[in-house]
Amino acid sequence: MEKVKDFIINVIRGFCMALADSVPGVSGGTIAFLLGFYDKFIGSLDDIFRGKKEEKIEALKFLIKIGIGWAIGFIIASKILGSVLETHIYALSSLFLGFIIFAIPIVIHEEKETLKKSYKSIIFILLGIAFVIGITLLSPAKGDNGVNIANLDFGIIVYVFIAAMIAISAMVLPGISGSTLLLIFGLYAPIFGAIHKFLEFDFSVVPILIVFGLGIITGVLVFVRLIKKCLTKYRAQSIYAIIGMMIGSIYSILQGPTTLETPQAAMNFGTFSILFFVIGALVVAGLQALKYFMDKKENKEINSI
Repeated sequence: MEKVKDFIINVIRGFCMALADSVPGVSGGTIAFLLGFYDKFIGSLDDIFRGKKEEKIEALKFLIKIGIGWAIGFIIASKILGSVLETHIYALSSLFLGFIIFAIPIVIHEEKETLKKSYKSIIFILLGIAFVIGITLLSPAKGDNGVNIANLDFGIIVYVFIAAMIAISAMVLPGISGSTLLLIFGLYAPIFGAIHKFLEFDFSVVPILIVFGLGIITGVLVFVRLIKKCLTKYRAQSIYAIIGMMIGSIYSILQGPTTLETPQAAMNFGTFSILFFVIGALVVAGLQALKYFMDKKENKEINSI
């Protein structure tokens, strides 16, 4: 029974991460951070490639559960996101704002002891903000301003591979969305379109998806170890930077409508939805309730040993 509960919990974790990763402006890493398994997630990604045999096995078990939930969430997102983003972008942006704004104090609370020990590192908040805003400003003004992946040549293959490497590093970082980076590289619509075609059994897109997948694997090998080391050796600086990136993502979300296939004006007070903002806050509250439930379950298991 405990194994079933553990499986369900981790599938839910992966599902929530996928929904966030699929949308420009919100990161799956933020979800992992809020649900309290970010360090385990990063550690498992690193162990799967560099750990000892026992560590590899444990990491694989954990990541398979996360991966199942992620795949389910990603398939659902890829099926519905296109039309929802176009027709309800301001409602979604308001929801993401509520999510991020209410998530920031939770991250601060969870890491308050670490942050207290290194107030001088608060400058990293500004660096995090500048990083995300800088990336957002690089984003194309039009979402269909994408790279043509229909005719593969060596240049396109290398470009997609490198973009995938960089995007996966953002997807595992709280505060910056890998989807936003794909928009900047002009690959958001082409890659999501290719995934959509594949799900409809159009296998002509398999080569580009293989290239993209290999880029993701390489990105994990290159960047995840660096992230893990930063969180271990420079945790305070890393957390301050993460908070900064989350603050910076507010600007990214406000500008989100300008990156659609049919660009719309950036969100303002007139297009802001208080209802969806509150729903975003409630989602954060729900994630915290889920985290409390999972922590309580894990403590019970430890006490019963």
